[in-house]
Order: sequence, then structure tokens, then C-alpha cells
Amino acid sequence: MHPLPHDPSRDDDDGFHEECGVFGVWNATDAAALTALGLHALQHRGQEAAGVVTLSEPGKFHAHRGLGLVGDIFGDAKVMAGLKGRCAVGHNRYATTGETALRNVQPLFADFEFGGLAVAHNGNLTNAVTLKRALVRRGCIFQATSDSEVFIHLIAISLYASVVDRLIDALKQVQGAYSLVGLHDGAMIGARDPMGVRPLVLGRIGGEGGAYVLASETCALDIVSADFVRDIEPGEIVVIDNNGLRSIKPFGRTQNRFCIFEYIYFARPDSVVEGTPVYTTRKRIGEELARESHVEADVVVPVPDSGVPAAMGYATEARIPFELGIIRNHYVGRTFIEPTDQIRHLGVKLKHSANRPMIEGKRVILVDDSIVRGTTSKKIVEMVRQAGAKEVHMRISSPPTTHSCFYGIDTPERSKLLAANHDVEEMARIIGADSLAFISLPGLYRALGRDGRDAANPGYCDACFTGDYAIPLTDLVDHPERMPALLAANGQ
Repeated sequence: MHPLPHDPSRDDDDGFHEECGVFGVWNATDAAALTALGLHALQHRGQEAAGVVTLSEPGKFHAHRGLGLVGDIFGDAKVMAGLKGRCAVGHNRYATTGETALRNVQPLFADFEFGGLAVAHNGNLTNAVTLKRALVRRGCIFQATSDSEVFIHLIAISLYASVVDRLIDALKQVQGAYSLVGLHDGAMIGARDPMGVRPLVLGRIGGEGGAYVLASETCALDIVSADFVRDIEPGEIVVIDNNGLRSIKPFGRTQNRFCIFEYIYFARPDSVVEGTPVYTTRKRIGEELARESHVEADVVVPVPDSGVPAAMGYATEARIPFELGIIRNHYVGRTFIEPTDQIRHLGVKLKHSANRPMIEGKRVILVDDSIVRGTTSKKIVEMVRQAGAKEVHMRISSPPTTHSCFYGIDTPERSKLLAANHDVEEMARIIGADSLAFISLPGLYRALGRDGRDAANPGYCDACFTGDYAIPLTDLVDHPERMPALLAANGQ
């Protein structure tokens, strides 16, 4: 989706957020229910809105979209009864920009000359402003504020005859990171960008002759009892219809640049990403972190939930007891009290509380996945000290985040990233830790099974750590007047 300014009202929510999850099913009983279950499994990828579009017969589409969590939107039997058909696509949204409005909730749907088409999109187009201006000059009218609608208009004005050829025509004009699932009268379509930055997997329900499933992560296959078949390849388009599946690869060969942060934080721990179990990888990252930056301590404590596997790996390698010294309250969303300065100060305790018996009088190593602005880390360190910790050492299972993401992740502008403006020693002082260390970039690659980072062909998108933006940032060059907004980019 289109990169618009980071919402400053979220500044107390000091962390990264994936933009959305996509799910599709072809030729299955209760397709809408399966899609809702799949979106529920992908809830971590977007918590503010969700939608489902189904196809019951040629030309007959049904849709329901809502603001909130999947269970609240699709928990009504009447809603599900209205979503008829054996084919469906769905989308979870994490709104990073201006408004959280129904007009921005996907899947987007439009009627074309060839019939209806629903599109669910995860990612960010880096030439969306350029394309949108050209499309508006041609008379296209945009209804939403997301760049996902660019796909719709490019498909509409394409001179090709078939839906698939029109989609290929559209994809060849866009730049950026994306995975998408589309549904029209004749087929379900899945696609990944040529560098494969955003994930998309293929599954089957019932084996040969059964239903096909497309999803952002394998955890969404598990919940609907679908067998994992394979990852959709970078630059691949799959077309699924009643004759089966066919694969199209219309782009030239490019380097693979899968988002490395999927392993560190975004993907659910029980997912398998690009052939690698996420949980196992995070433990290996923790082990490497311990080898690189160990300090004498009495206990290793994760910052829940994302820091847990890495902390387990750290504790195993360092031979220090692992304890849940911080307990997370899973039933708190946004602060529900008027956010005065005092409430903001206490807000971290709505989500986390110290487990004093595991901390008091001990030298504590805190393990977390990242530091963004540093506000949450500072509050966590302070909370652990107040619980009686003798020393607090922070260890981070990612390298310092020094650059904004333009490829589909909610990050602040660079001036607000702590690591972009301070060295590690200064950061430790700011968050109040006795010491602070991040895993090195070569160490992260070693944890992923590489010898290190090959600068000529890294194999992953790590621009948030290196500033190595593999996909052109066209809008930054062509529209300098948009620079402040685009530098605050969050890919939705």
C-alpha cells in the first residue's frame, strides 16, 4: 500500500508492524469460513481491519469488510451465511496512515469489461505517486488512499484481452515489494514481486483434486488443515482454475531479496519461511548473539513475546537460566485511558509487568527483537530495575535499525530511529541499561545458515540495517515535494 506518513498517535507503540496478510482458497466447501480462519491465523500481520470476497457463481461476488479483529468482523453467523461460494480471498490490514476507513479495507473489488475482480495486496509500491499522477491525468478516479488501487486502474486501462495478461501488464509497470491474491470469474491468481520481498505460500486441502490455498504464511495453512506445497517463487504468477494450476514467470531473473525481518520478528514462530522454521531460526539468532556479546549474569529474560525464542537460544548458549521475568498481558490493545503524560508513563505496564521473584537481586540479561525509538526499551529497563534487578543488560536479536523501510513495513522516519542518531554506548545510556549489544549483520547471516553477508548478492532485503535499497525508490527522486511524507514512509 502507498507510503504515507507514520501516524504520530502511535508513537507510544514502539515497534515494527507488518502491513497485512493475504489469504485465498479455490474450490472448497465453506470457502468464506476457511478464509476467516486463515485471516485469524494471520492476525499478527494486521489488527485494524479485515475483509473477505467470495465467488458463488460466474459474475456473482459477495463481500464483507469491517474495522477491528477478524473474530469480531466474521463472528456473526448471518455475515458468514451471506458469503456464499467455493472460492474466496481475504485480507488483514494494519493501518499505518491517516484514516482507518472502510474505503481502504481490502480486498478491493471492481467490475471490468471481463467481469469482476477482487484483489488483496500486501506490500508497498515505490513508484505509486508517479503512477497515480499519470493515471489521474488519464481520467482515472481513485476512491481509496492506498496504492493497492493502482493495480485496479492499471488493469482497467490495459489493452490486453485476458485478465492474466492485463495483470502482467500492470505488474510490469509497478516497482516495489508485493504479494497479492486475486479472484475473478475464472480463476484465483497469486503473485510475488520479482525480488520476493514479501512472502506467499501455496497449499492444498485434501491432496490431489482438492482445494488450493494461497496465504502469507504457513501458519494459515495449518489452521485450515492444508498441506504445504511450496513457496510461490519471486516473480512468479500462479493461475488456479478448475483445470488445476499453471505457473507464469514473466519477469527477467533478479536477485532474491526476501525480507530478513520476517525471520527476526514479523512471521509467526510456528511458520516455515522460505524453507526454514522461524522458531528454530530465532533460537539460532539468540545463540549467535550470546557468542558475540555475552556478559556475566544470573538470568536471561525475554521481552515477550517476540524476544522469547532468541532468549531461549541465548540462555542455552550462555548456560544461564532462562526465566519469564516479564509477563505480558495479552488482553490489552491500545491504551483505553486518555493518554495523559502520567498514563503514557504507566502505559508499558498495561502490556508488561515484572515477575519480581525472578528478577530481584539478580544480574539480568533482557533479550528483545529490536529497538526502534527506544521509548519502550527505556520503560522495560526501568521496570526491571524497579523490580530489584542488580544489573540490567539489553541484548537485541537484530542489528541496529538505522534506515526506514519503504517496502511494506511500518517504520518511523529516520530522524526518529534511535540507532540512526546515536552509537550503541549512547543508546545504552538513553535506555538506562548497564550494557547494550546488537547481533552483528554477519552474525545474523550466520544464524541464517550463510557464511556472512555477500554485499554483491545478500539474498535478503536488509535495507533497514544497511540502507541498501535494492528496489528503486522512484517517488523519492521524481517527487521531491513529497519527500517529508515519503521519508516517514510506512508501506501500506
